[in-house]
Amino acid sequence: MSKHVAVLMGGWSSEREVSLTSGRACVKALQDEGYRVTPIDVGRDLAEQLVRVKPDVAFNALHGPYGEDGTVQGLLEMIGIPYTHSGVLASALAMSKPMAKAVWAGHGLPLAEGKVVHRSAFAAGPVMPHPYVIKPLNEGSSVGVHIVFAGDNYQPQDDASWRFGETVLVERYIAGREIQVAVMGNRVLGGIEIQAHGRFYDYEAKYTDGKATHLMPAPIHKDAYEQVCALTLEAHLALGCRGVTRADWRYDDTAGEPGKFYLLEINTQPGMTPLSLVPEIAAHAGIGFGALVRWMVEDASCDR
Repeated sequence: MSKHVAVLMGGWSSEREVSLTSGRACVKALQDEGYRVTPIDVGRDLAEQLVRVKPDVAFNALHGPYGEDGTVQGLLEMIGIPYTHSGVLASALAMSKPMAKAVWAGHGLPLAEGKVVHRSAFAAGPVMPHPYVIKPLNEGSSVGVHIVFAGDNYQPQDDASWRFGETVLVERYIAGREIQVAVMGNRVLGGIEIQAHGRFYDYEAKYTDGKATHLMPAPIHKDAYEQVCALTLEAHLALGCRGVTRADWRYDDTAGEPGKFYLLEINTQPGMTPLSLVPEIAAHAGIGFGALVRWMVEDASCDR
């Protein structure tokens, strides 16, 4: 008999709509692969829903807080339902940008200089030399990200525009190219370059057709390509990730190739929408969407 898979999607984070799109695509693909599938639009009664549905596996298509920060993973561990993607600790570490950077710094991985400050610190002026990047500590899909150039007076003090808590991650802005690398298990699938048509690869560029150009494989120096693939696997393993992840890099080759990479973050719940990067990278590696989600289901486990 085929496995019964509950696809968890939706939730209540700022990435709810993206999660629903990812989830619907995965539901269809899993049904086409022969699995018995129950879609679940996740609410705070998820434990009761799972006990009632009794799935063999939970396919986690949630994005953002509560879905990819170790919260849902901990619930699934307690109930004893194997689930896709990374476990509790790796998910929590990856979602907390400062904690992930601390782990990677200990492994000697290349990072942009940064610090965590209280948002009131901006009242005294720039918190580091321009240009710099302001980020929430634990959001995905570039939600809340601002690049602050000289002459820009943006400050995360207005509650209407900044709803991400009292602390802010500030990083030096790295000029250069956007390179993203996908990992499946302990295998690097490849790297893609993203050329956003706007100021940077923001939420709109990620999820609106025609807002960015995807170049697969990334047209960079061969040595640089091999280097970023190796560094990505090291970053993936350093956090204890499993399943599928996607690492975001800045590549500065302004002084000539092979250039230098800077690790920004790892996404332990990469999008599975029609415009998402992991399915595109996997397809280039010869893995279709159906085969990708099937691998994820068969790889599902509990940490304990």
